[in-house]
Amino acid sequence: MSYVPPHLRAASAAAPSPHALSSNTSRSNARSYSESFDNDPKISSQNPNAAQSNFSSTTAGPRRVANFTPHSRTAAVPDPVFEQWKPSERVFRLKPEQIEEVRMRLNVDVAVAPDSQPAPAPIETFTDMCLHDSIMKDIAFHEYTRPTPIQAQAMPVGLSGRDLLGCAETGSGKTAAFAIPMIQHCFAQLPVRRGDGPLALVLAPTRELAQQIEKEVKAFSRSLDSFRTAIVVGGTNIAEQRSELRAGVHIVVATPGRFIDHLQQGNTSLSRISFVVLDEADRMLDMGFEPQIREVMRNLPENHQTLLFSATMPIEIEALAQEYLKKPVQVKVGKVSSPTANVSQVLEKVPENEKIDRLLSLLVEEASQAERSGRALPLTIVFVERKTRCDEVAEALQAQGLHAVALHGGRSQSEREAALRDFRNGSTNILVATDVASRGLDVTGVAHVVNLDLPKTMEDYVHRIGRTGRAGSTGQATSFYTDRDMFLVAHIRKAIADAESGNTVAYATGKVARRKEREAAAAHREARLALSKLSVNGPTSINIEDKYRYMLTPTNMKREVLFLETNILILITIKDDLRILFDHRLFISRCTGRYVGWAMEHLHVLF
Repeated sequence: MSYVPPHLRAASAAAPSPHALSSNTSRSNARSYSESFDNDPKISSQNPNAAQSNFSSTTAGPRRVANFTPHSRTAAVPDPVFEQWKPSERVFRLKPEQIEEVRMRLNVDVAVAPDSQPAPAPIETFTDMCLHDSIMKDIAFHEYTRPTPIQAQAMPVGLSGRDLLGCAETGSGKTAAFAIPMIQHCFAQLPVRRGDGPLALVLAPTRELAQQIEKEVKAFSRSLDSFRTAIVVGGTNIAEQRSELRAGVHIVVATPGRFIDHLQQGNTSLSRISFVVLDEADRMLDMGFEPQIREVMRNLPENHQTLLFSATMPIEIEALAQEYLKKPVQVKVGKVSSPTANVSQVLEKVPENEKIDRLLSLLVEEASQAERSGRALPLTIVFVERKTRCDEVAEALQAQGLHAVALHGGRSQSEREAALRDFRNGSTNILVATDVASRGLDVTGVAHVVNLDLPKTMEDYVHRIGRTGRAGSTGQATSFYTDRDMFLVAHIRKAIADAESGNTVAYATGKVARRKEREAAAAHREARLALSKLSVNGPTSINIEDKYRYMLTPTNMKREVLFLETNILILITIKDDLRILFDHRLFISRCTGRYVGWAMEHLHVLF
């Protein structure tokens, strides 16, 4: 189907769509499309139905055309091919109880709709996946030995042609989990010609993540010289992207905004896309890309497969999946949205005006220790709140003789690429970044994450410290905080305590959850401010009941009770005052018995 921009749809609606065809017509069109290959003297010797075994036919001898005209306007679009995939005989014969045993060992939860077929069994070796020979060759070349848990379960789902809703923590190998099935799917399709749109599309929230995904796709298709991928992101030359897209590519990796730009300019088409991946979908919604995502999904051909991956599972993602995924297999690995147990977390209270000095002291000491032991300073990411502060901190570190570089949204694409390249190859071992680097950025060997400025939400904190302790390695996270951060600090302390006791805690994520968290944080700040104002004359001169009267007015009472019921963590920071409060039984006469019972039941955990 040809993409029609929204502002032209009213005019195009009056004319019947050339692609609104019956299934019989579609099959006929597919034959005429194949015949157009036979008529091309440079391609006629190839068998178009053998695309999965010979990709040289996809780009050999493209026709020269004076003007760009998508084939969808001049030739019929072939139906996509969804091969019947089957794992090895050994896996195929596994009994249901054996499958469940494997999932338990991998810590994988799988769910399907009641009226759906059971999910494919997880596969713990690449050889059991029955992949194309060239993919297996590239897997061996890159020394991939065993699939990660998300790969073990998500790849069979992707290979079987079913929609997938995948959720796993950062650094779990999600990219390969969709890249390999996507390449395998492209093998089965009829060849791509000049003017065709891509066969597969990956949408990602940031340029850095898109580049990372493209690199991974190329890693598993390196044996195919004519297998083409294109990266379509902002901040780079759009003319070069236009030429690539018009020449014909198999896979496009894109950020939503720039991909829509190319669709509106007629540089590419959605007509042949039959495999779609939405990666870091929660981040794309956070960044306001929901309209662009919906614009793409609404205009895809009816027969396509969708894989949606997310590090968190907020209600917004569930709604998106419900609308655009057909009876998806839900795969969840581990405890999502909780600080990893592989990261040692340290909280340090530092006045705002002393933060940079303390950072310099910390990193200079680490550099000295590394030098004394004859090794380089480990890779470190320093997170800050603002772009200007990012540059300021990088310059301060450089002045101390440390190799540091800044990464933020105010830098050009070439500067951002250079910063990441230097950081990855170790020529620069300190990356000072805003939250542009907190998600999706996969750099091997990051040993230390420093939060010079704490983020606003627990979700962002989890993503930041997830840059270290990846793929089973250990890491360290140091966070500086001030009084304004006490609400988040209480969350972090509880998470650390839970991790040390062996309990994992998942946090509510997404826009709705963050709005509630902001409201709770505001109530917390208001409570602390009121307490500090009432305490200005000294504790001996304050009547206990007066001190808490602000909490017991009808309006405040409703807000504080709701807050305490939904977030026990405020008790940590005002526990001494609350002990006095409950000793005087002020709430017994003012609150419902249910609330008093709930509060008294939980206070012993804190005291």
